[in-house]
Amino acid sequence: MSSPALSSTPVLRTAIVWSVIAIAAIAIVGGGIAFLIVGTDGALSALAGAAIGAVFMLLTAASILIANRWFGDDLYVPIFFGIVLGGWILKLVLFIVAMLVLRGQPWIEPVVFFLAIVASVLAALAIDAIVMLRTRVPYTDATLPSEVDEVDEEGRRRSEFDA
Repeated sequence: MSSPALSSTPVLRTAIVWSVIAIAAIAIVGGGIAFLIVGTDGALSALAGAAIGAVFMLLTAASILIANRWFGDDLYVPIFFGIVLGGWILKLVLFIVAMLVLRGQPWIEPVVFFLAIVASVLAALAIDAIVMLRTRVPYTDATLPSEVDEVDEEGRRRSEFDA
């Protein structure tokens, strides 16, 4: 299936790259600060919070990129919304499971864990906003007819709009 390229694909890829960089920074800086203040449990809590933030940050963009593979298909819209909605439901289920699994763990420092998740969410929002503001995306994914279609026998350019 050869579908036309979407202009949102580079935007989403840029958002994913910057999100990975931000999550790595949150994990390293947050884990280092938490290790200095709380110890090993704090560092592990910061890493767990950053990992959960990474999953939620990247899952939506990845699901849109996957759904965009069906662009141009007659069933593109239902496929797109099915995949994106499925990604959101998956995120909800993963969040509930993660909270149930991590709820009583002795190595979780709740404040550090919470701050790492909040930092991840704020980073995701900032990255999405910055990437969208700096990207020039056309309003539609359309091609325009060329102004010059052919040259007549006298060397003059003719357009399909010429009478």
